Amino acid sequence: MGLGWPGSTPTSIAHSAIVDIGSNSIRLVVYGGPERIPAILFNEKVLAGLGRALAGTGAIDADAMAAARAALERFAWLTREMAVPRVRTVATAAVRDAANGAELIALAHAAGLTVEILSGEEEAQAAGHGVLSAIPQADGIVGDLGGGSLELVRVKDGQLGERVSFPLGVLRLGAIRAKGAGELDRTVARMIAAAGWTGQGQGLPLYLVGGSWRALARLDMHLTGYPLPIAHGYALSPARISALRKLLAEMPRADLRLVPNLSGGRVPTLDHAAAVLAYAVRHLGCATTVISAYGLREGLLYAALPAKVRATDPLLVAAHDEGARQGRFAEHGDLLHRWIAPLFPQDDPAMVRLRHTACLLADVGWHANPEFRAERGVEIALHGNWVAVDAAGRAIVAQALHCCLGGGSDTPEPLGRLAPPDALAIARRWGLAMRLGQRLSGGVAAPLKRTALRRGAGGVELLVTGADASLYGEAVQKRHKALATALGMEAALVTR
Repeated sequence: MGLGWPGSTPTSIAHSAIVDIGSNSIRLVVYGGPERIPAILFNEKVLAGLGRALAGTGAIDADAMAAARAALERFAWLTREMAVPRVRTVATAAVRDAANGAELIALAHAAGLTVEILSGEEEAQAAGHGVLSAIPQADGIVGDLGGGSLELVRVKDGQLGERVSFPLGVLRLGAIRAKGAGELDRTVARMIAAAGWTGQGQGLPLYLVGGSWRALARLDMHLTGYPLPIAHGYALSPARISALRKLLAEMPRADLRLVPNLSGGRVPTLDHAAAVLAYAVRHLGCATTVISAYGLREGLLYAALPAKVRATDPLLVAAHDEGARQGRFAEHGDLLHRWIAPLFPQDDPAMVRLRHTACLLADVGWHANPEFRAERGVEIALHGNWVAVDAAGRAIVAQALHCCLGGGSDTPEPLGRLAPPDALAIARRWGLAMRLGQRLSGGVAAPLKRTALRRGAGGVELLVTGADASLYGEAVQKRHKALATALGMEAALVTR
């Protein structure tokens, strides 16, 4: 981890960690970076299966308890070695419901961890906050499927509404389905109706939280040849869910284990996850589903932030952080965005936000091999740890960075399969403007502050003072002309 040398004073780049004791897995996640959009420094899970025997015995079995003890001791040791300043340990349905849950809590305490047992309502609240953290404009129902329970919570306008918890985790579903065909469907319908949730998702999306549902999405991404290996934001329609159920009934488990990025530990319960999803979507009346990479753990972090921090845009916060770490000067992105903005008055707020993001990332390739700077920009835009942006948005930012970093005006794969041609054409013009700004400024701040770019009677006008006229060298002239041509205008130098 690079968090200190033996014999030295411990240091840490982490700001917090969560030990999540779930019904299926126990996980340690250590976070660093901006608190609004934390980066994962370390992530490890153990599929202890605490809820495996609950349906039959009401208790955590001996093997699961032994696995939990080993995991908790290791995770506690790791957080001490990493000098993590804040460690929060939470337990959910299995520990909450097990007759011997207190025994596990005692094991955690002996390892140096203090356990909070979350109620079903608190689980739902954390999952809802997690989705709002990653998708601030979410309007629908959040569904968090764990090993022991299924939580639902209504989200709208950045707020949580009604919430409910059902004993419908994937480790419980086998026992229900064993009672006969249609029993799970009837059980889901009965529980949703009793809670007053029937039809509550009419026409709205169901935001999916939990490893089992993410695994289902990864399977579908593999089967459909989806060009972006990121599950966050991926949509599963009711028709696709039905198709996956049919496939899972026929596909050998050995074949499922060969699917890229599909955790082998999720394979045994994948069919259960698909079944309960199909029934929940039908009885809630949801129109579609959307995967959220953020859930309970991120929701706990988000809820603890001051309201002012929660209100910030997670995409721009993350792009600021990336640009500051990899760029040549911290204010570069914001200055560049202000400098090129007068050329694009027609951009709507959504495109302005993506343009700003591209500018914040415009300097990420400067220290790469010059032959691969454009590829570096595309890779960061497509595969970076971004939320609050869809696949098309990633592709639009990638197109701008491709042009900015010297990739030319072509559209590399798979951008054309992710975003519409007209949006990519706009992004190419952004990239050319960004490229001009970087060449003019030499990668420092002052020239961007003393010059300006605008649409004028003479075309694309670059305004400089007499003292700065020498900035307009041959390379700058070429980039100025390329930008003007892309905008269907002439290039003009205006000396003030």
